[in-house]
Amino acid sequence: MTNDKKANIQKNIYDNAKSHFLGNFPDSLPIEQAYVHIGMYLGWVIENELYSEYFEEEAEMQIFRFKRREISCTILSEIWDGYLGYELFNKSGNMFTYYYYGGGLFKNDYDEVLVKKLPSIYHVNDSWDNYESIKNRIDVRFQDWKKLIG
Repeated sequence: MTNDKKANIQKNIYDNAKSHFLGNFPDSLPIEQAYVHIGMYLGWVIENELYSEYFEEEAEMQIFRFKRREISCTILSEIWDGYLGYELFNKSGNMFTYYYYGGGLFKNDYDEVLVKKLPSIYHVNDSWDNYESIKNRIDVRFQDWKKLIG
């Protein structure tokens, strides 16, 4: 990886719910729906312990409660204002997120696994069944990525 790519990873903002509010967000849906996909990814990061020390210090209770299924993906994302940025991840977490989320593969998988025939990504329900479905796909992508990087 070049130094330019490393620098990009170090200051990358991968997603932000606010950008969705200003985009093609359907007026008919509650605003919380803009947080679902971000929260599902952040939940996967938590379960795989790919978060930074900063995130661990700032979100210790949310991490604990998410792992116990006491807070949903949407609530997890809302607590962080729908923000998904480099400082939330450790080195491996950033490298994978840059490749997978930043490279558009997460969006493709999310569409294929959860959106299917729904009108948009914002129509996906925040359910544990949906989380498990996307979690399983991300797990496969993560294993494939680890083989790629050696």
